[in-house]
Amino acid sequence: MRIPAHSVCTAIRDDIVAGVYERGGRLTEEVLARRYGVSRVPVREALRTLEAEGFVVTRRHAGACVAEPTEQEAVDLLEMRTLLEPLGASRAAQRRTEAHLKVLRGLVRLGQERARRGNSEDLRSLGAWFHETLAQASASPSLTSMLTQLRHKIAWMYTVPAPPSPVDCWAEHGAIVDAVARGDSERARAITAMHTERATAAHRLRFASGGDRPERVRNSQHAVNMPSLRH
Repeated sequence: MRIPAHSVCTAIRDDIVAGVYERGGRLTEEVLARRYGVSRVPVREALRTLEAEGFVVTRRHAGACVAEPTEQEAVDLLEMRTLLEPLGASRAAQRRTEAHLKVLRGLVRLGQERARRGNSEDLRSLGAWFHETLAQASASPSLTSMLTQLRHKIAWMYTVPAPPSPVDCWAEHGAIVDAVARGDSERARAITAMHTERATAAHRLRFASGGDRPERVRNSQHAVNMPSLRH
């Protein structure tokens, strides 16, 4: 059975974000195909997609390599997110469905409950799920795709500590959902802008301006045909 290229793409992207492949490192089709248990065809397609997304560059005499974004490029990503996240929330207030609201409210209840109990293990993934659902509620595939790519690239370039007050963080999530539910696009935009700017302030670059490479993570070995792979 042929493994879809998007599954291979997800696996390679996840490993780039995790630091399995260091910045500037070569990505050879043969090695990648063997690592993920696929043929070279889906690997080749995945590398093309990742190059379009900015994770991979093709260099003369070297082939595909992990990109080496500059500090300014990393800063630009945060600025783009501070503009696009509020736009997505504003659109969601105008276009959300009851299904979106049900998921968002459920995530807020779960996040607030775990934040109050001090159980922070799942809060990061719950937060990512919340913002992904909020973007989908905008009913704009292009905006949703851009926000998804931004989240992947920011996770690759930055370390983000847990918020100092998870309870306050999830209270803001709840306020966003309330505004979206009421169809109040301006309030949804304003609260999301405040929330995004506050979260952005805690981000720290993984690499120094002098071009130092991040510590390499060596323990990721997932295969693309495992059911746990999803995005």
